[in-house]
Amino acid sequence: MSAAPHPRELLLIGGGGEMTLSVDVAVQALEQARARGLRTHVTNRADTLAATPAVTAAADAATTVDFARPGDTADWAAGRAADGERPALVFGVREMAQEAVAATAHALELPGNPPAAVRRIRTKDACRAALAAAGFRQPAVRVCRDASEARAFLAATAGPWVVKPRDGADSAGVRKVTGPDDLPTALAQLPDREAPFLVEEFVDGGEFSVEGVFVGGSPRVLAVTAKEKLPPPYFVEIGHVLPADLPEGTRRSVEETVTAALTALELRFGLFHVELWLTAEGIVLGEVHVRIGGGWIHRMLPHVRPGLELYGTVYDDALGLPVDLPASLPAPERAAAARYFAPPEGRVTAVTGWDAVRTHPAVLHAELRVGPGDVVPGFRSGGDRVGAVVVGAATPAEARELARELVASVHFTVEPVEPVDAVDMGDDVPEVRVDLEPRPLTSSFRISHMTIETVDHLRLRLLQGGRTVGEGEITADSGYGQDGPAIAAEAEALARTLAAARDEAHHGADPVAPLRAALEKAAADGVGAPARMLVEMAFLDRAARRAGVPVWRLLGLPEPGRVRLLHTVPIGEDIPLDGRPLKIKLGGADDEQILRSLLGVPAPLILDANRGWDRQDWERLRPLLAELAPAVLEDPVRDPALLPAIRAALPGTAVVLDEGIATAGDAAFAVGTAGGLNVKLMRFGGILPALDALSDATEKGAARMLGCFLEPPRAIAYAAQLAGLCDWSDLDGHFWVSDDRPVPSYGLDSDAPGIPRIAYTPEPARGEAAAI
Repeated sequence: MSAAPHPRELLLIGGGGEMTLSVDVAVQALEQARARGLRTHVTNRADTLAATPAVTAAADAATTVDFARPGDTADWAAGRAADGERPALVFGVREMAQEAVAATAHALELPGNPPAAVRRIRTKDACRAALAAAGFRQPAVRVCRDASEARAFLAATAGPWVVKPRDGADSAGVRKVTGPDDLPTALAQLPDREAPFLVEEFVDGGEFSVEGVFVGGSPRVLAVTAKEKLPPPYFVEIGHVLPADLPEGTRRSVEETVTAALTALELRFGLFHVELWLTAEGIVLGEVHVRIGGGWIHRMLPHVRPGLELYGTVYDDALGLPVDLPASLPAPERAAAARYFAPPEGRVTAVTGWDAVRTHPAVLHAELRVGPGDVVPGFRSGGDRVGAVVVGAATPAEARELARELVASVHFTVEPVEPVDAVDMGDDVPEVRVDLEPRPLTSSFRISHMTIETVDHLRLRLLQGGRTVGEGEITADSGYGQDGPAIAAEAEALARTLAAARDEAHHGADPVAPLRAALEKAAADGVGAPARMLVEMAFLDRAARRAGVPVWRLLGLPEPGRVRLLHTVPIGEDIPLDGRPLKIKLGGADDEQILRSLLGVPAPLILDANRGWDRQDWERLRPLLAELAPAVLEDPVRDPALLPAIRAALPGTAVVLDEGIATAGDAAFAVGTAGGLNVKLMRFGGILPALDALSDATEKGAARMLGCFLEPPRAIAYAAQLAGLCDWSDLDGHFWVSDDRPVPSYGLDSDAPGIPRIAYTPEPARGEAAAI
């Protein structure tokens, strides 16, 4: 009598990791195999098998085999096959197991990816080199063996940069650096300090990922996901929205680029998760993975594409069963979002609101792994996450907002891990560090009374345990009377005073009120506005990070929308005719000629004379100005007594004052005499006094412009949180200070805790939604 035929088997190499998400992925993969009549066999390290009983319970068999040694895994599987236990499929859901999966499939002549192709994508620098050779945009990268090699790369390339392991996952050890001083801390946080590591150029742009499956060896895109991350220096993802709310043309371009890249990398089996940035220059590809994405994407995809079985699709294709998945899929008709909790660091004493979230009807999955008595660590990698909420909704925007609201509705009360008394704050007193570096502009900037070539770059950091917990950044220009060294000294002294004071924010009190009072006292004591702004930025950044919210939300501001910029044209430069609002710098001998050249220009005009005109100039230029009918006339004359006549002569023009408007009294004067003002944070001393001035101007119906000096991107993004309160945003000063390419508009990554970053997502086509 012959024995019964052995059922076909799925060999799941690497099983699941100890994190809840990894266990959930592995169990789903096993369940979908069982539904197809496959016997399942899991391999993993002994300690992980013991720590993941849900995975072993879902499998028919489990064996201890170390997936970190691909050759050993392949030899073990080949030995089983020789004994008649040959699997029908080899698969893996964990990043670190993919080389063992490929090696084993190759050894058994089963469907899989070429081992060399998997090694290439798992070695990040090799993947970058392969993509660049195939014609895809890639940041410059170098494999470094020590700090001296890293410093050499920094000296030879434009920053900022990212330090990361050559082979890793969950953003562990990934850190942004802005200069050589940041390297020691970044290198100390690498998982393996003896191994070679990567330093690569930081890519500034909206971050997305593409999820899909190979069918018949060809990639099929299932969705594009919008990624939300905590602010640098770390790169921990805080949430995802699926599908990304991209214009149709952008979505198609992303999908075509990714599928072409996967083909160029010779990948052909299983699932894929490809990360990328949308920048002003186009699509820049990031890391490539032959697994499903993290962040509960495996729960989100089946919701937005009902009936989809991710792992079952792979099994059906490999077993020769029919797969109903067209080469080009329409965008999903519903959406999902996932968001992680980011409670402040410390020991949890109470959690409220969790039960209501867990039972919300739109929740697809929710977990919270901390409660009273647990210690919440800082967020440095995916392993530091303490819980998540996954929701479904009709649209990406609704899903994103609902996930944010539900996470925000759970309140954590924490206390310092070590007792803190009212006098000695111990480790809770942050170290203050101020750095100053002269920096040449990318091009000369000429206005009526000077030409600017160089600025002083100032950065103030609040450090705890060597880690940045709050950061401010400005530039100072002597032409505007801004003395960089003096500002640095003032800011450092003020920050040390604030750091040594009792930190009520850490004890649950309003973090803004005491900071506002301290800064107002500093202003009364004569501390300059630039120093106050630098300190305010760092301490508000720290308070917002602790609260797990962006600064704009901490201050109760409306969510920043897309910032549409004026096109500033310095004196002497050609005037572009691209239809954008033009801000023309005047106040020189050629003003009449410049104004005549503007006749007939089909764009709103903002004319800035920088107080360059006297009565005679005004009378001479008045007919031209009346014919041009500019949208805004900024600081036209030196004598404010002329302003009533100017407003009467140009009834459709908003007149705003800029120079010298630095206090609440100045703002009231500008509103009363000119009917409008231009608010610059560097003059007012930060976002808090600027907010007061704008709120008062709004109540009085005055014209409001938000301006800047030549400032770094972080300071510009800080100011841009107020853009929704203004009629015009003149926030392009960073294009002369940084390597950021000028664009007509940009967004903010306005969800991450702390000060947002500028997000250079593409401008949506007319009638299409803006990209997340």
